[in-house]
Amino acid sequence: MTRHALLDSLAHRDLRVRTRSSAALGDAVMACLVMPGEFRRAQAHYPIVFRRDLETGKFTALALFGFENGENLFLTDAGWDAASKPLAQAVQPFLIGQGASGNAQVHVDLDSPRVAMGGDDGIRLFDEAGSPSPLLEQVSQDLGDLDEAYRASGAFFAALERHGLLEPFTLEVPLDDGSRHSLVGFHTIDEEKLRTLAGDALGELQAEGHLLPLFMAVASIGRFSDLIARKNARAAGG
Repeated sequence: MTRHALLDSLAHRDLRVRTRSSAALGDAVMACLVMPGEFRRAQAHYPIVFRRDLETGKFTALALFGFENGENLFLTDAGWDAASKPLAQAVQPFLIGQGASGNAQVHVDLDSPRVAMGGDDGIRLFDEAGSPSPLLEQVSQDLGDLDEAYRASGAFFAALERHGLLEPFTLEVPLDDGSRHSLVGFHTIDEEKLRTLAGDALGELQAEGHLLPLFMAVASIGRFSDLIARKNARAAGG
């Protein structure tokens, strides 16, 4: 369940947010949305794949954390085992809303396990005077960055389809214990198609700022070996 509310310094003066990473707080997820503007940072840790929405037919990009639903191989007893999280994961339990005049607003999911009203567990969002805490200021910045990146992403995905640069992807994951996992239902960049693009098409992609995230998505595929190593270590009790 979700219960979204516009964040208010009076109504939510004592609201606190638990910022640590744990399964109980909603981090036991296989993947999350990642924007093209984040690919450079994300590819240092996560494989980036693409998925088509069956209802809208539109593509989104995902950073993979595991190979099956509910599995996050970056989640450990000590917290999140990577230097950064994709913004869509990092901003939880907040989301961006729009006021009557079109201005951006910070909303919060009051039913999130990260939210606490009062007590000492978590970080306050407002000080005693009702001013935003450093945490809230960072959240506001991250939400703005995420919203801007989301608005810009449509042109990137349209360019991928226009040039036929996505291909279905299936990965067989053999593990040290003899078991196998199959990863299906995703797409990756068609590297052969990218290599053989005509010069004018490459120039168009470069002019539109799409080449860098394209190459970062290709580079991220190398992270599958790291993810498999994490899976083996987890299976071995490491």
